[in-house]
Amino acid sequence: MHAAFFLLLGASVARFLLRHPGEPRTPWIIALSITLALLYVLGPAVGGTTDAPPERPTRTTRTTRPASARPRTPTPRRRRLWLGLVVATWVVLVLLAPSFAWCAVPLFFTTLRTLPPRAAAALVTVLTVFVVAAQLKLSTAFDPNLLLAPPAIAALATAVFIHMERQAQAQRALIDDLIRTRRELAATERREGTLAERQRLSMEIHDTLAQHLSSQQMLLQAADRTWDSDPATARAHVRTATGIAARGLAEARRLVHDLAPPELDNGTGLADALRALDAGPDIEVRFHLEGTPAPLPDRAESALLRIAQGALANIREHSGARTAALTLSFLGDQVVLDIADDGTGFTAAGPATPAPADRGHGLPAIRARVRQLGGTLTIESTPGEGTVLSASIPLEPTG
Repeated sequence: MHAAFFLLLGASVARFLLRHPGEPRTPWIIALSITLALLYVLGPAVGGTTDAPPERPTRTTRTTRPASARPRTPTPRRRRLWLGLVVATWVVLVLLAPSFAWCAVPLFFTTLRTLPPRAAAALVTVLTVFVVAAQLKLSTAFDPNLLLAPPAIAALATAVFIHMERQAQAQRALIDDLIRTRRELAATERREGTLAERQRLSMEIHDTLAQHLSSQQMLLQAADRTWDSDPATARAHVRTATGIAARGLAEARRLVHDLAPPELDNGTGLADALRALDAGPDIEVRFHLEGTPAPLPDRAESALLRIAQGALANIREHSGARTAALTLSFLGDQVVLDIADDGTGFTAAGPATPAPADRGHGLPAIRARVRQLGGTLTIESTPGEGTVLSASIPLEPTG
């Protein structure tokens, strides 16, 4: 519509100069045309449409009001003033040179986008009246088409605009619904994952620690009852309870090791654990640390270590690489782990070769770990030129 406006304005100026050269009103026509063009260019600087900006979804908001139900904000005063100046300049041009009347077609859309519906309809009607009057003035004889065509064009422009607005509102409502649904699905998946992990831990604890503690309790109670009458039996019960306690301690340690990699035990930091990783006797592993190390949550440390282990396992089994480089970068609001090798590479868009299921290595497992922490995974690989895997994890929780 902007291009159409300037095209019509330029054509009107050219028509006037060709048909009315050297007239006293020519300087005024040129000056008013330039003024109208400049005013039209200033339109975006004084404000856009009157629709309220889309609501940003928040973590506490369960639903989002559809765009069709959002109130229209009042048109800014400077925006109305700008439209008034544009229309006034155009009216003066039409009065001096009726051929400028067809510039009103783009102004129809500008009016409909700027003013509320009733005010816009009134102004479009006024513009249409000026167009009809200008065309009748240019005509040498009465022509019904000149009386009917401008209102028909104005009605068509209004109908097209209303249809476009409704389509846009429907699309905004659909996008809001999709965003809300995606947010709810993500929350459901997190809840299901949490419940599954709780169930697994509860079964593990019930089948191991709880049973051991129950057996210890019964043995110690029996030892207490027979301590005076049968010391030998009581001591046997205590020794048995001690053995059960040792097995329970081993089970507890196993559970802890399942939740946290043993490489991070005894206060070992992530950088030291990554530096100690090995990909086999035929692959040289180099480690680089960039940035100032910052404290990381246990989950993030464990995930990054498991990602590095999985990536090195893939390199060892599938790449044929001679060297691998691990780079841990602290970038303020995120931590990035890069794993690069000089192996055969692969087509990144194609399927990756899965690792054995009992070990849990492979790209699917790496993607799952990064996704659980709200991070991003990038893989760049070209056959014959090696592979670079980059896992970025935010240090602050994000909405």
